[in-house]
Amino acid sequence: MISRPKGTEDRLPAETGKWLRVERVLRDVSERFNYREIRTPIFEHTELFTRTVGETTDIVEKEMYTFKDRAGRSLTLRPEGTAPVGRAYIENRLYSGPQPVKVYYIGPMFRYEKPQAGRYREFVQYGAELLGSSSPLCDAEVIFLAVEICNTLGLTETTLHLNSIGCPGCREGYRKALTEYLGARESDLCDDCRRRVGRNPLRVLDCKNETCRAILAEAPSMLDYLCTGCKEHFETLGKILTGMGMSYRIDPSLVRGLDYYTRTVFEVKWPPLGAQDAILGGGRYDGLVEALGGPSVPGVGFAVGLERLLMAVEKGKNPPQGWDRLDCFVCYVDDALAYRALEIANRLRAAGVSADFDQLGRSLKAQMKQASRYEARHAIILGPEETARGVATVRSMDEGWQREVPLSEIEKEIVSLTRAGGR
Repeated sequence: MISRPKGTEDRLPAETGKWLRVERVLRDVSERFNYREIRTPIFEHTELFTRTVGETTDIVEKEMYTFKDRAGRSLTLRPEGTAPVGRAYIENRLYSGPQPVKVYYIGPMFRYEKPQAGRYREFVQYGAELLGSSSPLCDAEVIFLAVEICNTLGLTETTLHLNSIGCPGCREGYRKALTEYLGARESDLCDDCRRRVGRNPLRVLDCKNETCRAILAEAPSMLDYLCTGCKEHFETLGKILTGMGMSYRIDPSLVRGLDYYTRTVFEVKWPPLGAQDAILGGGRYDGLVEALGGPSVPGVGFAVGLERLLMAVEKGKNPPQGWDRLDCFVCYVDDALAYRALEIANRLRAAGVSADFDQLGRSLKAQMKQASRYEARHAIILGPEETARGVATVRSMDEGWQREVPLSEIEKEIVSLTRAGGR
């Protein structure tokens, strides 16, 4: 037997209804904020990620699925969605249209990492990106979008963690201070962090090793090194959030694991998830488009893995239900009426009603059991005598009543019952 690859999941029909409900919320809330869906290729040129995500990040060093195509070109299954959006923004000249450009995406991503609760090697990610404005109002809007998604899904006790990692200008002073601090403690760092101290010390801040985390607790804070522009941006964002009634925690230890981030970084956490309580995260990336050869266009956004989000939602106040119940199941007494059952099922479907019928020639009793398994609201029963008189029996599967209905009016009857929620 061939089994699925490690770190992947089969999402069976019993679960996909829940996924669709969560995705529907993501789309509905995004569109209320005037974000429109964008779809980028599942694989991109490897350089797209090495130039933006960062060569010293875990994603590039350890986690990317990279391969050569038949022409010898290096391609990578996308590990995240922001860099492809930046590439699409440039390649399709979206900067020449109305600004800012506000897009969202939902699609599979791929990272070779250790599978754990809510995290897989193939995972689905939702992301929202706003390109074309450096205003802290845009940072605030993206945060409001993230929190509104959580609220709509019933995750109302979230906490917002906020930090600024500055711009390339003010970050240089911090880089020197951090390098000096870490250099004095280099022997106690993990192997990855020792290697990063000389190459990119800010990557050490994202280490999850407990020993490294303890060392970083006393490290210099980026907030003490912000230039005037970055400091004003961060303070203005705080005032906007406070003025809109949103509480937040300034978290100097918060960084994002990708090199393209600048200034604002944030995470939304939900304590019931336990130690790993971060649901989503994002921030500003003002240099990404320019790094890809485009104009100097700022951007801000966030992303969330749907597996982890769904895990939280199922623990929350409004756990997603599966598929909607079937409106109607058409049963027939003998095989001679199977064609009529198909005909009536198709008439109901064309009228906007979800309907099915028996396709295995089972007994009427077995067909009624199948209707119950599908949680059908109503059943239509076709018998030879009733069909000859031009009628069928409609039965409520919830309340048990039944009545004869003319076959010519069957769609009207079931549509009316479906809209009325019963009788």
